[in-house]
Amino acid sequence: MRTSLIRAAGLGAAAFIALGLAGCASGDSGSAGGDATGAAASDPTSLTLALVPSQDQSGLVETAAPLTDALTEALGIPVTGVVSKDYQAAVEAMGAGQAQIGFLPSLQLWQASDMYGAHTVLQTERNGNITYPAQFMTNNPDKYCADKPVERDGKLFCNGADALQGPAGLDAIAKIAGSKVALLGPGSPAGYIYPMLALKEAGLDIDKDFEKLPVTANDASVLAVYNGDAEVGFSFWDARDIVKKDTPDVGQKVVVFALSEEIPNDGVALTDDLSPELRDKITKALEDFSNTEAGSEALQSIYSITKLAPADPSSLDVVAKAAKELGLQ
Repeated sequence: MRTSLIRAAGLGAAAFIALGLAGCASGDSGSAGGDATGAAASDPTSLTLALVPSQDQSGLVETAAPLTDALTEALGIPVTGVVSKDYQAAVEAMGAGQAQIGFLPSLQLWQASDMYGAHTVLQTERNGNITYPAQFMTNNPDKYCADKPVERDGKLFCNGADALQGPAGLDAIAKIAGSKVALLGPGSPAGYIYPMLALKEAGLDIDKDFEKLPVTANDASVLAVYNGDAEVGFSFWDARDIVKKDTPDVGQKVVVFALSEEIPNDGVALTDDLSPELRDKITKALEDFSNTEAGSEALQSIYSITKLAPADPSSLDVVAKAAKELGLQ
């Protein structure tokens, strides 16, 4: 079922596909939903891997070069990385056949499967965890913290958020009323969907009760709080690490005071017009790459991923349900 979220982003996504991926489209890759008879013979002679900008997208393709190089070697055909305009554009690119591999957040994995028959083949692990919470961050801990912030790994937490597992501290989020909040677009599970749902459940009118500062990526949300452009920000846990190199005191100035319910990890989707044989080969190549030291380091640099593991597509239903509760479907 096509979502209103996708419709709202459709024009921008279409423009991205036309301008950003046209030069990277593969050869004849067959029609979506076709059977596997002769499919291997019609598989593309090159592949495009769509990356979504969970952080500043400048340099992301270069950062992903070890991954695309490893895939090129393992598959014997060129694999090119492309950074999508936004989360929805990556889904639309896969639906248009202009990207065959997508590293997508959980909602977009579900959408790519639901709308275009894409196959969710792998999900990520981060330090052994297959779920993660969205975090609520602030530069005003006196307002949001009911206890003294505690330090963990050089970063400050309060209200039990140092347990690093959600939910925690959600009693404090009602205090966001009247504040300025940095948040990602509505396609982001951690940067929008789960925090906004928590605020709605806390009794806030998410359209009127606070001022929104739209940002394009998780690191931008952290920096908006760090720089004082917003009092509160939403992001995945723990996006402060992304900017720590350039702002080493971020863990002291930006305090995490609440965590949402756990969100299924992001993962990898493959388009349905690839033959089952090629999908299996790509899946194995990615999983094998993640199990090497060099692969783990590369994935850490791209998305803070420590491992890729076989996916459980049914785990994504909870994200679709959360989006529906916010009227995004």
